Amino acid sequence: MGWSLVGYALFHLPAIEKPFELLMLLSFIFICEHYPMPFRKGNSSLTFPIVFLTYLIYGIEMTIVLYFLGVLLTTWIYRRPLRIIFFNPAQLVLSFMGAHWFQSMAMPLFSGPDISMNYISLFVFIALFYIINNLIIDIVLFLRPEKYTVAIWAEKGRGELFSFGISLVYGFLLYYLGGQNRGEVDIFSYFFFLSPLIFLAIISSTILRLRADKQRLKALFHFSSELNKSIPTKEWDKDIKLLLSDVVFYEESFLFTKDDQNHWHLTFSEGSREDLNETLQSEDFSKLEQIRSTQVFNKQDLDHAPLSRCFDKNMQVAVYAPLILDNELIGCLILTKIRTNSFVVEDVHSISTISNQLAIFLKTQMLFSEKEQRILLEERNRIAHDIHDGIAQTLAGAVMKFDSAARKIPSHPQEAQQMINDSNNTLREGLKEIRDSIYALRPHPTENLSLDLAIQKKIAEIKKSHNNGLDISFDQRGVQTRLSLLTEKVIYSITQESIQNCIKHAQASTLNILLSYQKEQIFLKIKDDGVGFSLYEAMTMAMKEPHYGILQMNEDAAKVGATLQIESSETKGTEIIVRIPKMGFEGGQIG
Repeated sequence: MGWSLVGYALFHLPAIEKPFELLMLLSFIFICEHYPMPFRKGNSSLTFPIVFLTYLIYGIEMTIVLYFLGVLLTTWIYRRPLRIIFFNPAQLVLSFMGAHWFQSMAMPLFSGPDISMNYISLFVFIALFYIINNLIIDIVLFLRPEKYTVAIWAEKGRGELFSFGISLVYGFLLYYLGGQNRGEVDIFSYFFFLSPLIFLAIISSTILRLRADKQRLKALFHFSSELNKSIPTKEWDKDIKLLLSDVVFYEESFLFTKDDQNHWHLTFSEGSREDLNETLQSEDFSKLEQIRSTQVFNKQDLDHAPLSRCFDKNMQVAVYAPLILDNELIGCLILTKIRTNSFVVEDVHSISTISNQLAIFLKTQMLFSEKEQRILLEERNRIAHDIHDGIAQTLAGAVMKFDSAARKIPSHPQEAQQMINDSNNTLREGLKEIRDSIYALRPHPTENLSLDLAIQKKIAEIKKSHNNGLDISFDQRGVQTRLSLLTEKVIYSITQESIQNCIKHAQASTLNILLSYQKEQIFLKIKDDGVGFSLYEAMTMAMKEPHYGILQMNEDAAKVGATLQIESSETKGTEIIVRIPKMGFEGGQIG
């Protein structure tokens, strides 16, 4: 319909008497369309004042042709998809023609002085144009399969309101200056009148693009920092989905990764297909292996893209971003959209940056997994060593004594009885060692509860089992931060050891525990009002039993890069302070 309207206008154009003026107006229309104010689902330009001036001077036919040519030239230079090249110019000239038609019908309803009627006519025309134009856009965006949220609508509305306000101001100036009888209006008058609008269009477009780039960089920085916090967690894939949607807009997402045996796996997906795993085939992954740089597949070649059968049938463009680290392909991130050519250059660059971050993240995850396996193996070896050198030797000694006692019962019954008694004591010690070992193998309290709840539960258990009048208080400050499991174990173990030492040795009446989540560190302070102790004597005693007490607390703190500070003196109580830096509580063990 819009193209038909332009064709009709071409056959009814008036005679062109001032071609240079028309060429200048067409150039101004092109510049304003070339520098629009971008938002997520389109653009909003400041072209209307120029178009309206053309309308007042040359009439509706010439205006429609110039407006159409300016928009068509812009979409062609930007290499927009064919559907946009056909739709955008037609939509705008239809909106302008609709405003012209409705205004001619509505103005007879108003009456008043000529000056007032001019301003009313201007306001009605501009309002009708923006209402019709945005109504068409909203209907098209709503009918598309893509998501058209209230937030996107509001963002578009703010840009259109700004454009509407500029058009209104320029229109009022046009009528005001036109009524001042300033002599003949020539091409230079048009130039100086419209130049500020051109500069405003260029500046506002540049500022908004810079602001969008700033927001994109901020989102990428947030993605990187929050991604590091997800390293020690098990449900990191959910975190990545949330972070990804903050950086780039997409319809579907897929993350494929390789395991140690070089086999591909679907790590996570955000798509409509439920039979996804059944559609995956080995030849698809062989094609995926060939992608070594970020590539965009549009509608015409999407069917030949790797794993395209995983996508919803409405998807028309996909970005493949391989996860490469040290020239090794460890995964691939795929994002799709319904509209072809809808991933702009900035989106592709952002997705490439995200894929690089994910490659480092997944490699770190693999190192963490290898580290956990190594720790598990070391723990198994330690348990085997403890059984061999501890419990096994104890049981072997008891068996030998029982054998000797059995031989001596007829001849030396008293000596045999003594050996039996010694063996019983040895077996009781062995039984205690077995119980201690079993307790050590139980899940750590922080694995089932949060750190705060685990500490509070331990305090409640101690108060219940030790009726010694010790008043224990626990205070948690700041916003609770996600901690690695190792960090939680270290904080819990130091707190538990400090409470036990206070009960056994301090003779205190109060014990205050403070756990503070600060921006750059975790701060733990444990203070009592007991008798205190000599730190030198305590360290000397700890050297004799290296697995317990102060040395063990210091070793635990070192695992997460924490500093352990103990201040105590006789009759003045004891204060223990632990500071865990950000790198320590985000990433676990240091070094």
